Amino acid sequence: MSGVQILTVADGDDGSRLDRWFKRKFPHIPHGRVEKYLRTGQLRVDGKRAKGKARLEAGQSVRVPPLPEPGDRKPPRRISDADTAFMKAMVIYEDNDLIALNKPAGLAVQGGTNTTRHIDGLLPALAYIKRRRGSEGDRPGKYDVTPPRLVHRLDKDTSGVLVVAKNAKSAAWLGKVFQNRRATKIYWGITNGVPRPLSGEVKGYVIKGEGHDGREIMTAVRHGTPGAKHARTLYQVASTAGKRAAWVVMQPLSGRKHQLRLHMHLLETPLVFDPKYTTDREEPGGLREQLHLHAKSLTLPHPDGHTIELHADLPTHMQDAFDLFGFDKNTPIEDMEA
Repeated sequence: MSGVQILTVADGDDGSRLDRWFKRKFPHIPHGRVEKYLRTGQLRVDGKRAKGKARLEAGQSVRVPPLPEPGDRKPPRRISDADTAFMKAMVIYEDNDLIALNKPAGLAVQGGTNTTRHIDGLLPALAYIKRRRGSEGDRPGKYDVTPPRLVHRLDKDTSGVLVVAKNAKSAAWLGKVFQNRRATKIYWGITNGVPRPLSGEVKGYVIKGEGHDGREIMTAVRHGTPGAKHARTLYQVASTAGKRAAWVVMQPLSGRKHQLRLHMHLLETPLVFDPKYTTDREEPGGLREQLHLHAKSLTLPHPDGHTIELHADLPTHMQDAFDLFGFDKNTPIEDMEA
């Protein structure tokens, strides 16, 4: 294991993306580990946190955290037969470029503090075999086992459509699709109370804050607040259960953390059993104590040029809520326009 290193960006690396620069310097470090270094602030530029897409300038200083030596890399953890079956049961679509999963609520997408079981760690269960191109020292006919890679995320307690890329080319393409907001995401949620008006747009600036229990939450702030980012959500109420609850269809036009959860909270009708964005109003009776938010569909351009529409069935706790309240999943949903 190496110590902390401070490296200076050379003239030849001017304009390089931080994550690609790092991979050229340290090719033995897996992509998921690089993402973790960025997410936790261990990989910094000029002493500040940075994203993988940040463009480097010659002369900048990059802090590199302690890294394992190339020979210290542990072999991939073997995925059990039970976990392999678990992951394969999530698959709702697959082609040569991508796999779509119906992620269950309660399973994290990536690891973190006290989180050891997550989608990223289980992706080797969906690995596919790829013929290795011949190169010096390689005999023709050798193969690599390549696990898919993440291209976007869902909150741990949110269920629904999650896409992973099967190769570097599709990962780059899909990364741009999500970055440029070319994917249409539709979420279904059940709110505690009925939003007013019954349809519309919630927008404003948000920033990371701290809840009463010390946990991180997103907070609405005024324009001009340092670090604030703009967030927009379209929504419509598809059905109601008196004044107790509503089935709400949401389309985020930006991708801020906890965006939909915060925006329903700002309407004073938070999502049912949301542990972070709550109300003094009693939760509707007869429901499971789980967040009722589901990534129902995802429409996106495919790397080969056509458009694909992905749909994920409701998880059991939300289906039970639909049955309890008499919500009809076949109710026509109007297109939402910005």
